[in-house]
Amino acid sequence: METVRLADAKARLSELVDRAEVGDAVTMIRRGTAVALITAIKQLRMPIDIAALRALTGSMPMPAESAGDFIRRMRDEDRY
Repeated sequence: METVRLADAKARLSELVDRAEVGDAVTMIRRGTAVALITAIKQLRMPIDIAALRALTGSMPMPAESAGDFIRRMRDEDRY
């Protein structure tokens, strides 16, 4: 864990946040006393419900034409 004076932290804030993002903790001190700690926030991801995803994609209708034909038709019919 690195210790940085508050005045130096103001000048290097972006660098210190980048370091915290990868897991390094940074303590900021003012007149020799620790006053703040910069650390990364642990974000929890929601698990993907595979069954719900399969049900959703299974209920979607199949397109009448391929994606390439669709893009080609849209490009040829519309003006820029």
